[in-house]
Amino acid sequence: MTTRDHAPIVTHAVPSTSLELRSLVTEQGRLELSLTDVAVPTPDSSQVLLRVEAAPINPSDLGLLLAGADMDSASIGGTPDRPVVSAPLADGALRALAARVGRSLPVGNEGAGRVVAAGPSPDAQALLGRTVAIAGGSMYAQYRISEASACLVLPEGTLAREGASSFVNPLTALGMIETMRRDGHSGLVHTAAASNLGQMLVKVCLEENIPLVNIVRKPEQESLLRSIGAVYVCNSASPSFRGDLTEALTATSATLAFDATGGGKLASQILSAMEAAATASAAEYSRYGSTVRKQVYIYGGLDPSPTVLTRNFGFAWNLGGWLLTPFLQSIGPHAFSELRSRVVAGLTTTFVSSYTSEVSLADVLDPSVFSRYVKQATGEKFLVNPQL
Repeated sequence: MTTRDHAPIVTHAVPSTSLELRSLVTEQGRLELSLTDVAVPTPDSSQVLLRVEAAPINPSDLGLLLAGADMDSASIGGTPDRPVVSAPLADGALRALAARVGRSLPVGNEGAGRVVAAGPSPDAQALLGRTVAIAGGSMYAQYRISEASACLVLPEGTLAREGASSFVNPLTALGMIETMRRDGHSGLVHTAAASNLGQMLVKVCLEENIPLVNIVRKPEQESLLRSIGAVYVCNSASPSFRGDLTEALTATSATLAFDATGGGKLASQILSAMEAAATASAAEYSRYGSTVRKQVYIYGGLDPSPTVLTRNFGFAWNLGGWLLTPFLQSIGPHAFSELRSRVVAGLTTTFVSSYTSEVSLADVLDPSVFSRYVKQATGEKFLVNPQL
């Protein structure tokens, strides 16, 4: 251990180079995924070096990782320990991706691991040996530098895999509820509701007595949510879906929805059911529909097809996009800190994440693995362990 005033303090043997997963869009219109040897950075005064031990594959990671490439047509090259995946992009995709053509980009929004080196500042040194979680990209790597102030310190004894998903899903669930309150709504609708995020939202809404309507696609997803206490669960594949949804919205008066699918008719169906619920008890008819303000936020793209609206829901409605990072920036550092503290307190209860597969960096490029995680199937979540 060094004690020089301006040198980092190290508690673990740190190599000079390490592996990092990279995503590249070529001028020839192809995606290339590879493992790259990179220099392990030395932390500055207020920085720490994290030995990354767990990083989830979230739907929000796939846009940068895959760039919309056709992974069914992917080819594999390189060597077993340094595989290279190449896949074609859709015609015309290069124009939308112009800003990243020729740039090899690191991937991975969030993760956790042990702090193995730190700069000499007191805040950085205080994290030496601790398990922390961070967000901000470049987490599909064996080592990651970070400002000490950006680290979420996990309780003693918490495993990296338990803290790997401390940001995206928990803060999204809390952000949805905070948005509901700030926008003046009293209940929520959530699609793709059997996901890890959806299960967290069910738990938080139960804790805070917030009416929540959950929309799923399969009977087993409905059973899963009911087993953790969900009251209103509607199956979009059921012939009675529209009636079930309208009934649930009438009971809850929910007028704010967060839609993870994005494409298709689901957003329109939700607005239509909200309008039906709002006009069910109307004293008189208006050709402009109800005055109840209805809002659907699209926050994901599980369905890449166009969003189709059949405007049978009056004129008091809005459809927009919602992203976590701009929301957190809008609420200010104090409110953000409160949300982070709540996540830490509920890390192994309300905000617990479950994973069906733990894979190495090389495994992420294995066809038998990426053919599964690109499907974004509800109930199947992958955890990357760069140290495997």
